Amino acid sequence: MARSCLLGVIAKPLLFYLLSIAFSPSHTNICTHSHTHIQTQLHIHSLARLDRMINKESQSSDHLTTASRRGVRMAKVAIAFAAAFMLASIAVIISIAVVQTHKKTYISRGLKYGIVLDAGSSRTTVYLYEWPAEKENNTGVVSETTKCQVEGPGISDLGKYEDQDKKTWKSLKDCIAKITEAIPSHRHNSTPVFLGATAGMRLLHMKDEETSNAILKNIKNYLSSLPFNFQNASIISGQEEGLYGWITVNYLKGNFLEKNLWNAWVHPHGAETVGSLDLGGASTQIAFATSDDAKGEDIIKVSLYGYEYNIYTHSFLCYGKNEAEKRVLAKLAKKSTNWANLKHPCYPSGYNTSMLAEDVFGSECTKNDLPSKYSPKRSITFLGQSNPEQCKFLVRSIFDLASCQGSENCSFEGVYQPPLNGDFMAYAGFYWTALALKVEGSKSMETFKTNMKLFCSKDWKTLKTSNKDIKDSYLKSNCFSANYVHSILADGYKFNTDNWKNLNFQKEVNKTSIAWSLGYMLALSNMIPAEGKIIKLPINNVLFTGLLLLFSALTIITLTYLVIALVRFCY
Repeated sequence: MARSCLLGVIAKPLLFYLLSIAFSPSHTNICTHSHTHIQTQLHIHSLARLDRMINKESQSSDHLTTASRRGVRMAKVAIAFAAAFMLASIAVIISIAVVQTHKKTYISRGLKYGIVLDAGSSRTTVYLYEWPAEKENNTGVVSETTKCQVEGPGISDLGKYEDQDKKTWKSLKDCIAKITEAIPSHRHNSTPVFLGATAGMRLLHMKDEETSNAILKNIKNYLSSLPFNFQNASIISGQEEGLYGWITVNYLKGNFLEKNLWNAWVHPHGAETVGSLDLGGASTQIAFATSDDAKGEDIIKVSLYGYEYNIYTHSFLCYGKNEAEKRVLAKLAKKSTNWANLKHPCYPSGYNTSMLAEDVFGSECTKNDLPSKYSPKRSITFLGQSNPEQCKFLVRSIFDLASCQGSENCSFEGVYQPPLNGDFMAYAGFYWTALALKVEGSKSMETFKTNMKLFCSKDWKTLKTSNKDIKDSYLKSNCFSANYVHSILADGYKFNTDNWKNLNFQKEVNKTSIAWSLGYMLALSNMIPAEGKIIKLPINNVLFTGLLLLFSALTIITLTYLVIALVRFCY
């Protein structure tokens, strides 16, 4: 084809040029004109034949050139299509991978549950807590879902009265049945159960270790028989009780976690913690964050939700409201030999009550006031006086304030206490006392004192008329409780007219009870293994693998074809 192309393009013009020279007039023989004419005709005829041959050859050559060009175009189209198909396959592979990686969704494994029995000095409360199985920064996002109060006194009174024991055990079992119904059956065996006994059992353990151990053993046997994951039943220290109360308060206040705009839990920027004040029946606790360089036996470092806190916490045994009241009664009885008519300035006039001497002096908190001639079964009768001033001095006398004189950072009983800072939440007995005085929402120390004096001036009949819903056992002690709360806050913890406004009397936050048990569950959830979320992929693994292999194979095949085609085309 290349040869015919050369003949058609170069030889034909050259031949016409040579013939024109050969038969030009300057080269012809003019003498023989007719002969020349014949020769000329002959040459013209030959030239015509040659021209036809060249044209024929040229047409053949043109035909071959057109076919070649068509083949080149088809090859280019095939290469372009193969390249486009290969790029499309790569794009599909990338798209599948991106969708599978970034469009996956996380499905929560549901909730985990934990049961805490708060075995206080005066009652036992059973709490059910729940939190997402995945947790946040190793600590569960815990919320109270159910609680049940066991009827009767605290577990420290078990074994004293048979009839009362039966009622207490029945009520406890009823509470456990209620809690059990609230937990999905498939979560029963993974739900931990803890019992924490507080100051009532601490006092019993000091007085009669054998009895306290027997009570705990019976409770452990019962809790172990439940369809849950029983962990422990023990007496917690006062320091632990104070710390767990602080954790509860700050968790409920949102100082550890809060939800952002995307409904995700995050640590609040610049959040300040709140101090906690707990008043139980046998002890009282104070806890608040202090400087990082503070050290001492009452300083604890705690890690929650990825952050560390330096906490001061102290518990005062025998300074709970019930034990403090016994100490006041013991002081009155010790000073008098006439136990038939003992005047009590804190009880309302018109109210009289009698009790056995062992009910007053049978506690570890009153044994130092035991009279020389003590008869446990001797009766003591107290006569109410409604005397606010005498009540104030009587209550103040049970505090050891002298040991802190001259010491700047000292509360009472010679106990070290850093300077108070920030807001405080006062709950449990603090709240109920403020509620009785109708000052739970007040920020004024003077208002508290005014209402306290007014309340303590009223007689029993007046109090009964205006407080019909309050039990007599609580109502008769409210004047004492008010003076006691004021003394421990002002004389003990050093709250004054300026920082009293930082006190908030509350019993719950967002319908969740303020109790050490929630903080206990939060701290323990640090040790409970988390479960990873279930990952739901947009494409199931089998289909994803199949698509990936298919388009990978197509890409390899197309690439191989492209390499071969390009080699042939170029060489």
